[in-house]
Amino acid sequence: MTKYLKTADAEWYKQRVIRAMFCVAGAFFILLIRLFYLQVIQGQELRRLSENNCIRLQSTEPSRGMIFDRNGTLLVDNRPSFDVSIILKDAKPAKDTIEKLSKYMNIPASQLMSKIENKKTGSHYKPIPLKKDIGRDALAAVEVHKFDLPGVVIDVKSRRHYIERQRAAHLIGYLSEINSQELESGKYPEYNGGDFIGKFGVEKIFESFLHGKRGGRQVEVNVMGQVVRVLKTVDAQPGHNIYLTIDNTLQKTAEMLLEGKAGAVAAMDPNTGDILVLTSAPSFDQNIFVDGMSHKQWEALVSNPLRPLEDKAIQGAYPPASTFKIITAMAGLQEGVIDEKTTFYCPGHYKYGNRVYRCWKRGGHGNVNVVKALAESCDVFFYQVGQKLGVDRLAMYAKACGLGSFTGIDLDHEEAGLVPTAAWKKRRTGIAWQGGETLSVAIGQGYNLATPMQMLVLTSAVANGGALYTPLVLKSVNTADGAVVVQSKQRLAGRLPTDKQTFRIIKKGLRAVVNSPKGTGRIAHIDGFSVSGKTGTAQVVGRGKDPNWSDKNLPDHLKAHAWFVAYAPSENPQIAVAVVVEHGEHGSSAAGPIAREIIRTYLKKDELQPRLQ
Repeated sequence: MTKYLKTADAEWYKQRVIRAMFCVAGAFFILLIRLFYLQVIQGQELRRLSENNCIRLQSTEPSRGMIFDRNGTLLVDNRPSFDVSIILKDAKPAKDTIEKLSKYMNIPASQLMSKIENKKTGSHYKPIPLKKDIGRDALAAVEVHKFDLPGVVIDVKSRRHYIERQRAAHLIGYLSEINSQELESGKYPEYNGGDFIGKFGVEKIFESFLHGKRGGRQVEVNVMGQVVRVLKTVDAQPGHNIYLTIDNTLQKTAEMLLEGKAGAVAAMDPNTGDILVLTSAPSFDQNIFVDGMSHKQWEALVSNPLRPLEDKAIQGAYPPASTFKIITAMAGLQEGVIDEKTTFYCPGHYKYGNRVYRCWKRGGHGNVNVVKALAESCDVFFYQVGQKLGVDRLAMYAKACGLGSFTGIDLDHEEAGLVPTAAWKKRRTGIAWQGGETLSVAIGQGYNLATPMQMLVLTSAVANGGALYTPLVLKSVNTADGAVVVQSKQRLAGRLPTDKQTFRIIKKGLRAVVNSPKGTGRIAHIDGFSVSGKTGTAQVVGRGKDPNWSDKNLPDHLKAHAWFVAYAPSENPQIAVAVVVEHGEHGSSAAGPIAREIIRTYLKKDELQPRLQ
């Protein structure tokens, strides 16, 4: 009996051991199947996920190219900016991290959370920008508490910096953050949301040169998303540097002279087409577009009646006034309507039909030839020349001189102005051209519209003997090491429709404007240099019928615009200038002194600053 019980117990233990072994073997079998599934079937995917958790690729923004003047003076560079972002995968829970971050940065948590909500459809591994360009106090607070802020990343990026606020703002332009429409347009394939691009001026036109090429680095991060080590780096390629044709000293002078006024100053080398000055007033601070502006600041800009965002040098279309008399004289001489000896008597008015057209000088100029008419800006002389030519012949010469079309300058939103013809008026109004309207056109009034840049190109062409150059704002594009990538070249757009004899007569008249005793531009005289020029006073409202009518009592916004175009030295021109002062009343008193100081500063530049070879 005892032996039987021992045998039964042994059999029972044996069965239990066998069952246990089967359980253990089954467990190991299941484990092996699981390991096979994880390592063989899902191995590649799990490896990818694992590497993505510990090894990440970070994009590196390139340093944007800098902008210099023609002499190498730095106008625009970059400064460091500390930007705060969050990686949702590492920020667990994100809400707690944001609440802590809001205290350290003194920014409402709701404001930071709204940034995340706007990007909630994006990758959890992609940094979401929370605040750009934080101050040093906020930076220090975040760095001290970084172990309490999982997923929070601080990147050091370069931010555009316009060294002298408002300097050449309309020429240089500004940067602003790329918008969704621009990203979706396909024009910016290498850009990401949050990047800054040129939105205006040179910054926009030469964006492809200035931007550079993005780099990157492969980094290892810990469970909090903090970088442990850098595994591999591909350096970003900095953007090319831009050298402009403007002279910073001359630009500064022009801006100082226009301070408190609305208008434009443009200056050019008449022998090359290089723009030496491009100033529009009032100006604006480009840095606020980069740093961010308040709604109040934006409203102040766009609602300002003086239009600070408008580049008046290329977008301001004004009646050219008496500066147009250069074209009227040219057409009259070339068409044989007048010659140097032709005279008309000016009693201070001219009767045409049943209307009397007055000269600016009420007492009249007496007997006047074309040289004296240019020098003293006699309206009556040019009324009669215009009457003999007719509006269509005047228009033909105006268009041949570059009016009514774009100059081709490398800037956006240039205005073409207007050169009226009989056919144009008929199409526009349905009313036939009236003979009296030709008289107004002949002295640069009526429907005539021209930009300061157009009048500068014309003045330069007169100065150099007839070559109409396309205005150039780019001198060269250089690499960061100084190698020249692009060298600007002269671009001839055409020639003035005149012969040498006509040039001689017109130049004689323009020189007399400044140098004769009764010249309207005597204020532009510079000792030691011979200056040639032409004044202009562009009426904003028509003259009254009262013979004693005066615009002195008009409100400021209805007063005439003041023009002055000039070049110097008269014998061997090196600079041409066009100045418009809105509602400045008289070209001689408001615009002439500005042109004089620009010319004086340039011609005496070697005494004022060293020049780079």
